[in-house]
Amino acid sequence: MTPRAAAPSRAKRFCIRVSAVLAGLAAGCAAIALAARAREYCGAGTDAGGRFELSLTLLPLTAAFATVALVVALLLDRRPVALQLGTVLVVPAGLTVLYFALRGTLDGYPGDPARCGPDNVPPWWPGWLPA
Repeated sequence: MTPRAAAPSRAKRFCIRVSAVLAGLAAGCAAIALAARAREYCGAGTDAGGRFELSLTLLPLTAAFATVALVVALLLDRRPVALQLGTVLVVPAGLTVLYFALRGTLDGYPGDPARCGPDNVPPWWPGWLPA
């Protein structure tokens, strides 16, 4: 019979949950900032970088990212701390890339053709990440 690892203490669980919410909030803000920077660079959006449109989505997006990260932390409540922290950091980062791929680049919007192609993906965005 193999001994089971002890579940994280109450204080550790609390810290992981707080870390999850903070990581979700930071990822939501980073997703908005990344999308605004890409739109501004390519000249896509109704105003400079679509900042007005993106500012309307800032609060719901950050709340959604924080909620998803917290749910993930709660689902992994009895797992090892390293697994919890790794997952709590990877999931919001993945949500940021997903948001950039779906809403960050305005495909087909008439942007600046000298700076970006018709898909409005800036050249500084890594090619191995979806956009």
